[in-house]
Amino acid sequence: MTPPGNLAPIAAARAVLARAHRVAVLTGAGMSAESGVPTFRDAQTGLWARFDPHTLASAEGFAADPALVWRWYAWRRERVAQAQPHAGHRALAAAQESGRFGDLTLITQNVDGLHAAAGSRGVLELHGNLMSSHCSAGCGVAIARPADLPAGEPPGCPRCGGHLRPSVVWFGEALEPATLQRAQAAAVRSDAMLVIGTSGLVQPAAALPGAAQRAGSALIVVNPQPSELDHLAAVVIRAGAAAALPLLLEDSDS
Repeated sequence: MTPPGNLAPIAAARAVLARAHRVAVLTGAGMSAESGVPTFRDAQTGLWARFDPHTLASAEGFAADPALVWRWYAWRRERVAQAQPHAGHRALAAAQESGRFGDLTLITQNVDGLHAAAGSRGVLELHGNLMSSHCSAGCGVAIARPADLPAGEPPGCPRCGGHLRPSVVWFGEALEPATLQRAQAAAVRSDAMLVIGTSGLVQPAAALPGAAQRAGSALIVVNPQPSELDHLAAVVIRAGAAAALPLLLEDSDS
């Protein structure tokens, strides 16, 4: 991966992190895209282009045609299964493991599990996890990373017989309250917050950096494209995560 051409923002961001005892990290679709995982919009191409997003990602769409929605998510799971964490994922995991930044909390909008695959611990998955399922009838059954998910029809719930559904947040659904509360708490108590590969448009995740900045945290934005959060940042690194994060998070004494 080609390193960023201008290393001055990297140096400025390293100086910010060197003073931090509590670091929050928020990652978005751009992080996973570098591993070859299609973004939500990218995933609506080809075979799925004729379907409205709400048809494929809403409780109403699932109720109307469970098999159609399940097949789309099976296709997405297949694509995710082919992806591997990149150097940016690994750099975050190594930074957390080293303890060099004190309390490092990783928050993600992504549903692919690549942060955990890279070794990150305690990841707050705001939008759920594509590989997990739970009962759509609300009986409480949840199956984390089942060994064998069928591709055609959604399986039945072992408790009530209703359909299992992907454990992701759909249009019109609220984020899991405890996960969101933990993310909000980590953001506002942080000394520095890394905001990586997110447009800053999807709420309520997009509100976390603003809350952190208002509480006195220094924001570091890592994104090859302009975002809605750039104006809040102490430092903007105009590069992809795979190139920037190893440089930003490496131990200069190693």
